[in-house]
Amino acid sequence: MELQIEALAKIQARDLAPVENALKEIAEKFRAGRAQGGVTAIRHFPAREPRVAPLPASLPQRLREILKARGMASLYTHQAQAFRLAREGRHLVVVTPTASGKTLCYNLPILSKLLEKPEARALYLFPTKALSQDQRVELNRWTEQLGDEVRTFTYDGDTPQDARQAIRARGNLVITNPDMLHAGILPHHTKWQRLFENLHYVVIDELHYYRGVLGSHLANVLRRLKRVAKFYGSRPQFICTSATIANPQELAQRILEDEVTLIDDNGAPAAEKYFVCYNPPVVNPQLGIRRSYLNETRRLAKTFLGHGLQTIVFANSRLATEILVTYLQKDFAAASGGPQEVRGYRGGYLPLERRAIERDLRSGQLRGVVATNALELGIDVGSLDVALLAAYPGTIASTWQRAGRAGRRAGTSAAVLVASSAPLDQFMVQNPEYFFGRSPEHGYVNPDNLFILLNHLKCAAFELPLRDDEKFGALDLRRLCQHLEETGFLHHTQDGWHWVSESYPADALSLRSVSSDNFVIVDNTHEPRVIGETDFTSALPTLHEKAIYIQDGVQYQVERFDYDGRKAYVHQVDSEYFTNAISYTKIKILETFDSAPAGAARRNHGEVQVNTQVVGFKKVKFHTMENVGASELTLPEQEMHTTAFWLTLPRDMMEALPYKSTDRLDGVNGLARALEAIATLLVMCDPRDLGTSVGENVELEVAAATEVTDGAPGKRTVVRKIFEPNIYLYDSYPGGVGLSEPLFRMCDSLLEKTHKLIAECPCPTGCPSCVGPIGEIGEKGKEVALEILHRLVVGK
Repeated sequence: MELQIEALAKIQARDLAPVENALKEIAEKFRAGRAQGGVTAIRHFPAREPRVAPLPASLPQRLREILKARGMASLYTHQAQAFRLAREGRHLVVVTPTASGKTLCYNLPILSKLLEKPEARALYLFPTKALSQDQRVELNRWTEQLGDEVRTFTYDGDTPQDARQAIRARGNLVITNPDMLHAGILPHHTKWQRLFENLHYVVIDELHYYRGVLGSHLANVLRRLKRVAKFYGSRPQFICTSATIANPQELAQRILEDEVTLIDDNGAPAAEKYFVCYNPPVVNPQLGIRRSYLNETRRLAKTFLGHGLQTIVFANSRLATEILVTYLQKDFAAASGGPQEVRGYRGGYLPLERRAIERDLRSGQLRGVVATNALELGIDVGSLDVALLAAYPGTIASTWQRAGRAGRRAGTSAAVLVASSAPLDQFMVQNPEYFFGRSPEHGYVNPDNLFILLNHLKCAAFELPLRDDEKFGALDLRRLCQHLEETGFLHHTQDGWHWVSESYPADALSLRSVSSDNFVIVDNTHEPRVIGETDFTSALPTLHEKAIYIQDGVQYQVERFDYDGRKAYVHQVDSEYFTNAISYTKIKILETFDSAPAGAARRNHGEVQVNTQVVGFKKVKFHTMENVGASELTLPEQEMHTTAFWLTLPRDMMEALPYKSTDRLDGVNGLARALEAIATLLVMCDPRDLGTSVGENVELEVAAATEVTDGAPGKRTVVRKIFEPNIYLYDSYPGGVGLSEPLFRMCDSLLEKTHKLIAECPCPTGCPSCVGPIGEIGEKGKEVALEILHRLVVGK
């Protein structure tokens, strides 16, 4: 193992010429022991030369001179194509890899327009405030040389109140995010009259980020934007950029509801890169247990950092991020009073703290950073050497996006994917050809989700009255408006539907979560101070009383959780354990939209009510990961209506299984776990977009029985419960985002691939890579799950 880590570190050694020979040695060493774990795949991506085109003839002379002063006498071919098509007035989506110069694809045509037509306006939308700030720095380089003709301003939640009026009056290039456009600009469009009267361009950066619920919200925000722009007499042109996904043009057209031209022929150069798939070794073959992926990530990161390689580590959760920060800060303890060499980076850190970390990474002062997907997007953090991925991110597109954070500018780089024991991770690293050879996932949105559409319809009516003949989505506008009138939000007159409520609808609608409420975290160790915040959904499992909350390696214990006040009060501790919440989910079927046979079972699609409650937490010891205690909690129950796909396993089939009732239940729970992993692959979504639960279809069977008492026959009533389990896969957002209906249609494929996953897993009785460990699903769990699938797939 140590030799292997040393060899991986040498991938980056700049003074070693025979890098390929070293990699071949690694491959040979682990080819024979592949099943026991280690490197399952190494891919070498050689450097690529650029393809260029001359500067466009229509490019203004001042821009031409600035480019030449920067040493750019030509453009990459995709940049030149984007400039030409943008000047023709087409909506565009530019899809090229990380660090390929996508920014110039929209900056050049827009800056040209602003120089030629001073009254023109442009709006830049970035998915996060951090990315907005990063792009502002790049634009400032242009405005410093172009003078007052290009007036660039950032308008977001951090913009001071006294600066906002000046931005509205003077800014001709406004940088913001969808959340601010939704809640801070569109509802106040009368203050932005100059912008909307002269709005020529709208840029949507990182389009691939807008999938699922966020993409569905963005499509509705853009419906409102185009509606307000039309009122002021403008029709903006949209330029989108995206990382590589399977359907960028389709996604752009679904979000913009217009024809979009695709540019995907990348002309940019690329530096040499190595991609390594690493599977932690099996330590217990009988139980299928592997070494902890967090401990293995720590060992790899420690080696890379020890060789002087600037490294970024990606984790999939806040907890995993802080655990790795804790480990690595101990490994690289700062000298007394000196700066930390390894920092954490995630949502919840204060903005100034995040900017400082980005700056230290760019300057090279910071050797390593452990981040969530907050650093996955195109924020400039300089030229890193290694990207370590602690577990599969959930999508192929996100994996390449994270891998691209290393080697963004020049020089050889490496990316290492360390698999966890989750079925999806194991599928990817044990089938590397599927990963390397498969097109990245599709982006799905459902703008006409009734829950989302109705809320944006309220916002649209607040902004401008809705006309009777107006179109807003695919649903019947008049019926929706009548519903809103009945609930007291709208009033109908001869010229349309008017907002009459005293509420402010945009403030009550979050684009990113179920609730717009955030919880503030207050440190009471010394003087009270705010150290961060977290969204409503994450607060309940992470900030309950007695929880260990970790931020940038510092441990805090929650002493008081103020649910109504949306605050959590903490104090610093030195704990040997962290905490994991235990949740309980109950599902009630509200309406069945469709139902059909699935072998001996039935497949269903419909609306459900999901009730979730955090009922307790476990204490897990650092390093050994052993459970050292548990406690109960009483927190408010959360309720959500959404759509679901579910399998109903009929009573006759379940009773015919030659197992005890407890074994049958174990098999159903194991089957649910495997179904969830394959469903994520089939609908190509983030695993967090799908929830899983096992429920019961319990009916009472009443029968009369005859018995003899004191020699005389008599009657008595017998009541018996009929057990029919339902396995639910539900959309994790209110109203659903369109994932459950495709699962209903693809049920046969779902069952066949799940059967293949479990049957081909080498473990004898179940493991984390198929149905779950034996401690969770029992000794017969895998056997029962296969027997159920046999009756659904083979026996149908």
